[in-house]
Amino acid sequence: MEKIELKVTIRKTTGNGAARELRRGGMIPAILYGPKAEPVMLSVTTKELENILMTSNIGQVLLDLLIQNGKQQSRTAMIKELQTQPVSGSLLHVDFYEVAMDQKIKISIPVMTKGQSKGVEEGGVLQLVRHEVEVFCFPNNIPESLEVDVTDMNIGDSLHINEASIDEAIELVDETNFTLVTILSPKAEEEEVVEEEEGEEGEETEAETAEGEEEPDSAE
Repeated sequence: MEKIELKVTIRKTTGNGAARELRRGGMIPAILYGPKAEPVMLSVTTKELENILMTSNIGQVLLDLLIQNGKQQSRTAMIKELQTQPVSGSLLHVDFYEVAMDQKIKISIPVMTKGQSKGVEEGGVLQLVRHEVEVFCFPNNIPESLEVDVTDMNIGDSLHINEASIDEAIELVDETNFTLVTILSPKAEEEEVVEEEEGEEGEETEAETAEGEEEPDSAE
């Protein structure tokens, strides 16, 4: 996976007031830390980070941090945590985690399906049971996704992780043979919806009954 360059600057001030001043200037506070390094306080241009987030998966993007502090220093990192304003969604703070290119990291990758399954063509419903899987891999071998072929799946079939084609450089975190995707029959899908509706009606009926009951007379 190609590293994306991101210029950052050493930050010498801390606190809410300093953070607000940074944001008014089009930057946000950040921190870089790792297992074998002291934390480094940084600031990053908001627009540059937003551009990267628009085109990359936040949990998978590999960054080449170009630290400006008189002379330029390069550190490889990933985004560990991103804090945003709850209402506006604007960026508030970012945590970078330094990684070593010769050491495996644990990361979540999305599960994607390819092909049109026979079961879906016959009216079945494709259900993605696992949207993500956790894997160990080297930073330069991070896959964009785990792609599973559902072409030959019929109604009632399930595809498990042991049946998926996984690169030898990738190691699964979970050793159990869990289900990735299944093809449900239309009848099973309808029954599930009916059961949900009946459950909601039952709750409403109980609520109406409770409202209609009169309070018993209190004993003298």
